[in-house]
Amino acid sequence: MIDDETQKDETTPEQDEAGQPAGPDAGEDSSSSQAAGEEPTPTPPAGEADESGDEAVQAEPEAVEESGGEKAEESEAEVAKPAAEKPETEKKKDVIPGADLEPIAVEPEERPLSAEEQARVEAEEEERAQREAALVGEAEEEPQAASRSPAKMEGDARFLATGKRKTSIARVTVLPGSGKIEINQRALEEFFPRPLHQTTVRQPLATTGYEKSVDVRVRVHGGGIGGQAGAVRHGIARALTKVDPELRGELKRRGFLTRDARAKERRKAGLKKARKRPQFSKR
Repeated sequence: MIDDETQKDETTPEQDEAGQPAGPDAGEDSSSSQAAGEEPTPTPPAGEADESGDEAVQAEPEAVEESGGEKAEESEAEVAKPAAEKPETEKKKDVIPGADLEPIAVEPEERPLSAEEQARVEAEEEERAQREAALVGEAEEEPQAASRSPAKMEGDARFLATGKRKTSIARVTVLPGSGKIEINQRALEEFFPRPLHQTTVRQPLATTGYEKSVDVRVRVHGGGIGGQAGAVRHGIARALTKVDPELRGELKRRGFLTRDARAKERRKAGLKKARKRPQFSKR
């Protein structure tokens, strides 16, 4: 009896190790599944399961690599965009608004002139017209005066006259000749080196046409260079009126016979200049 019990106890663990269900629950499950007619799910072998797992793991990095490559290509394409393909906002910033428009000339509004301004404008226009008419008249009349034949003079004729300007006095002698002018025993160009003064001296002769038919000798003193030139012109004009009295009107109209006595006013005692007084100080 004792040997049979020990054998039973020894057999139970062996059955468990062989893979048979141990206990009442395990037997019931297997019997119920068989009774229902369900097929047991096949379990894949160990090697196949490992291979499928490795394939899934390998597929995931490939997908990650593909997504990373697409992003890199997109960034390179954005960098490689030409400057011309800028967005509209940047183009608007570069273009100055209204640069292609033409400027509009705005005319100032003309306001009506007052009576005083109108009178002043009319006076200026009249003065300008008179000045232009005088210049045109001189230009037209000068050739006529120069074209007149000079009066015949005897070989020993002498015509004396005195000319004055400011404080200068010139004694002029006109005699037949070839147009030589001598002032204080010196040539005109030497005594008056400036062209302005030379023209001033020759004005009466050029106006009347005696520039190449008479010689002029002058003695002048006093005053300055400008005053002496005016005095010589005045003396020559007076002498020509003695040569030909018909020239008086022409010379008078041009102002060559007028005695211009305007001179610098002398300084008075107690003054700085002719009329300038020293500054008054009360204290």
